[in-house]
Amino acid sequence: MSSAAQQQATILKGGEWLIKESAAFETFIPEDYNEEQQMVKEMCVSFLESEVMPILDRIDKLEPGLMPSLVDKAGEQGLLGTSIPEEFGGLGKDFITSTLVNEGLGGGFSFSVAIAAHTGIGTLPILYFGTPEQKAKYIPKLASGEWKGSYGLTEPNSGSDALSAKTTARLSEDGKHYLLNGQKCWITNGGFADIYTVFAKVDGDKFTGFIVERGMEGFTQGPEEHKMGIKGSSTVQLYFQDCKVPVENVLGEIGKGHIIAFNILNIGRLKLCAAALGGAKRAFNVSIEYANTREQFKQPIANFGAIKHKIAEMAVRIWVAESALYRTSKWIDNKEHELLDSGKPFNEALLGAAEEYAIECAMLKVYGSEMLDFIVDEGVQIHGGNGYSDEYVISKAYRDSRINRIYEGTNEINRLLTVDMVLKRAMKGKLDLMGPAMNVMKELMSIPDFGSTDEAPFEAERKAVNNFKKAILMTAGAAVQKLMMKIEDEQEVLMQVADMAIETFNAESALLRVMKLVEQRGEAACQLELDIMRTYLYDAADRINKHGKDAINAFADGDEQRMMLLGLKRFTKVSSFNSKEARRRIAAKILGDNKYPM
Repeated sequence: MSSAAQQQATILKGGEWLIKESAAFETFIPEDYNEEQQMVKEMCVSFLESEVMPILDRIDKLEPGLMPSLVDKAGEQGLLGTSIPEEFGGLGKDFITSTLVNEGLGGGFSFSVAIAAHTGIGTLPILYFGTPEQKAKYIPKLASGEWKGSYGLTEPNSGSDALSAKTTARLSEDGKHYLLNGQKCWITNGGFADIYTVFAKVDGDKFTGFIVERGMEGFTQGPEEHKMGIKGSSTVQLYFQDCKVPVENVLGEIGKGHIIAFNILNIGRLKLCAAALGGAKRAFNVSIEYANTREQFKQPIANFGAIKHKIAEMAVRIWVAESALYRTSKWIDNKEHELLDSGKPFNEALLGAAEEYAIECAMLKVYGSEMLDFIVDEGVQIHGGNGYSDEYVISKAYRDSRINRIYEGTNEINRLLTVDMVLKRAMKGKLDLMGPAMNVMKELMSIPDFGSTDEAPFEAERKAVNNFKKAILMTAGAAVQKLMMKIEDEQEVLMQVADMAIETFNAESALLRVMKLVEQRGEAACQLELDIMRTYLYDAADRINKHGKDAINAFADGDEQRMMLLGLKRFTKVSSFNSKEARRRIAAKILGDNKYPM
């Protein structure tokens, strides 16, 4: 690989992939894990197998003290402080390693929720926004698991609109405490946590974060909620009645709580995708084993084409999610190191890196959570009637999966954010969308180029992905031009454009992964990966066409509509491909291994 290509990869900014042609620039792939990273991931999976899976029924019954004891055990193995600096009792590992921990612990059902809440929203607000004194007091005990963390943002009447929260905070007459009054709901780990990051409004409008400790005067909690899934995860309401919080427990600046809440969400969205990936692999492996052992008509159901199709499609979606996740994780890791080298402290470095790739984090959250829902749904179907029985773990996976499309901002909010962030960066001059969009419109008026012979390696696939990007630029550019300031009210159009972007980012991530593998191993050793990538691209073309068509028909008419629909057809045209046979080859490999092979 040329130094120019590597340089291009290093400086790629958030959202910039949309206006860059796909090339063989450096990308991080799961096959690049170093030995230590692989060991960390295996340790996480082993922890689930030995400590969590044997007692799932006890966990789901919310046996008192059980979940905190599991968090303690995870702390003893160093799994709570992977990315926390060593000075605060953590391991100080890189971002990719911490993402691997989220994936490795992601197949533990309710335990996965508890551990992710503790290490994420329960710890990171203090680590990244706390004063030196707050970090010294709280982080070492959160890293070890001696204290458990939680996060209080949502209220009965403020979910997605978090800044409309009603909880208030007023300064006491002696100036030593803030008195919190209000209520928080759906608080994960709320029933046993020791430390809570709670948001309230000072003087009626200054949205602010506070560190609240269990036992503070005026702080109580409600009973455990009865939920559809993740039944073993502690979920309660929190109540504050003149709750006395010392002024030194203000987190960050007064009136700047939104900066804490929104920045933590960027990291949380990517980590949720990682956890969903871990959960999907576990559910997939359970389904593979069942298909290989369950017999009907005197043979394993794995022999039937309908089941092979399901197994292959599940593998495709998992593999693609994995490709996009670790591509983005490496970008964040690179940006974090770049900011550290420029003199930024560790907290500003990671937050800045996550903010740079907030667009990609939102897309990963959407795709990861919907991928997991697909996997568990098909897993139940493969199990047939048994999949509906509590005796089979796939039924638990099905119920527990559903919450992920709501966590960390609903998928609808994240789709809208994806496009909103791209447009705002364009308006600020951080992302040049106008030039590429105009070039696409000029191309539409020209005669199509039929001269390419597609002789270069992966030329056809690269052309397809580049055309997908043109479809997005054409559709989004025309929508902005036509709707102008009203575009924010056209949520249906924005979500269709977001889905086009998600499909395209995934397709490019899959292509880059295969290109790198072929370079490392040779084409003959990558037949499974080639089939997966080409199957995804083939199907993504139709999905992008449908999203684009629905968006265009919503805002365009007449000659403009006809021209763009013809352009969309041109930009989503791919070569004929026998996806049935490709899926059969994928299924044969996976069923033969009796597990997800990567």
